[in-house]
Amino acid sequence: MATKAAAKPAPTRTPFDVCLGKAEKPLGRLIFVKDGQREFSQLAYSEEWLSDTQFFDVSPDLHRQSGYQLRKPPTPNDSCFFLALADTEPDAWGRRVIARAHAKARAKDATLGPLTEADYLSCVDDFSRVGALRLRDEDGHYLRRAADGARSTPAFLELEKILLASRAVEMSQETAEDLAYLQGKATSLGGMRPKCTILDSDGALSLGKFPSVNDERSVTRGEVLALRLAQTAGIASAQARIVMVQDQPVAVIRRFDRTPEQNRIPYISGATLLQARRDDEHSYTEIVDVMRAKCENFIDDAQQLWRRLVFNHLITNVDDHLQNIGFLYSGRNQWRLSPAFDLNPFPDKDSESKTWLSEDSGPITSIKQLMGQAARFELSNSQAQTVFEEVATAVKRWKEVALSPAVGLQAHDINDFKPAFESKAFR
Repeated sequence: MATKAAAKPAPTRTPFDVCLGKAEKPLGRLIFVKDGQREFSQLAYSEEWLSDTQFFDVSPDLHRQSGYQLRKPPTPNDSCFFLALADTEPDAWGRRVIARAHAKARAKDATLGPLTEADYLSCVDDFSRVGALRLRDEDGHYLRRAADGARSTPAFLELEKILLASRAVEMSQETAEDLAYLQGKATSLGGMRPKCTILDSDGALSLGKFPSVNDERSVTRGEVLALRLAQTAGIASAQARIVMVQDQPVAVIRRFDRTPEQNRIPYISGATLLQARRDDEHSYTEIVDVMRAKCENFIDDAQQLWRRLVFNHLITNVDDHLQNIGFLYSGRNQWRLSPAFDLNPFPDKDSESKTWLSEDSGPITSIKQLMGQAARFELSNSQAQTVFEEVATAVKRWKEVALSPAVGLQAHDINDFKPAFESKAFR
């Protein structure tokens, strides 16, 4: 006798209210839908936001219209959320912590189902979520928001505890307490390396980046070195310094999506600006073409972007994917290039960019190639030559900056980074 096929479970819908910034402006309603293996989302702007004089396109893939708009992930590697919301999802490290915590919970409670993308989105603390988009549940509570008088973001003095918990996760020796402490406190501004959102000693929202147990060189000092060199090269970059925790160098990097008064600044990534799929190859000239219509001070931002490309090439920063370019909202439906972040020298790699320079020229492999495209970035030949000389002069001081107290590399560490800074790019 034939057996009857099991009935397919009905789709589940998880609603959220989307709000904006410290003022808590109601933007609209987000619904996450899980239908078997399929996951997608719908978002409808509120009529209040559509008629607001301060309306702006919070995400370039959302249109200014009434009714629900549908977002299906174009590939398995893409988010099921509209792109500006996807920019607030936890990074690879944050997802690792969330997944490990859930696995431990399922081992104790077999009724728990697998994680959904809504679970990952919901696991980010409201206080530390990147940019200005905020999410509330059906009861009107912001996701993972601490109770009044409490806080969810660790203070500067807790860096040691965070370091030890992160080390335990890397070595698969973490406790449920470690995971509960770390969960929700990562950020989309990063990757697989251990990190945690913290409050700096002056109360400013910052990011603590920790050495990995697998590091073969001082990666945290290398990032602070690159960010400080960038400033001397005329590049607006995130403020960074090294602090020692249990004899380990921790990079403390100031978040730039908050004002001194802790107001939230809307943020989108370069991938979101281009509405790019995660597996697609794109070029810097494509970004510039979109920036022309979207950036308030297009010429300044285009020239700044070219300066950063020269800097990346000269320090062998080849992890230059589109998520590592950011834009901050500047008003009147216009954006501006955010400070540079995630700048890392890679002495063990060839100086070839991950993102192409243009669709015709391919990856960046030489200064000559950059000079050939300078006009696309609103620079004359003489202006481009001046920028190159300024950046090259700054980068040639890398040893001096590396040995400074703010970075703290020792003489025996210099050889680890030398191939990144003294490459064929100068010859």
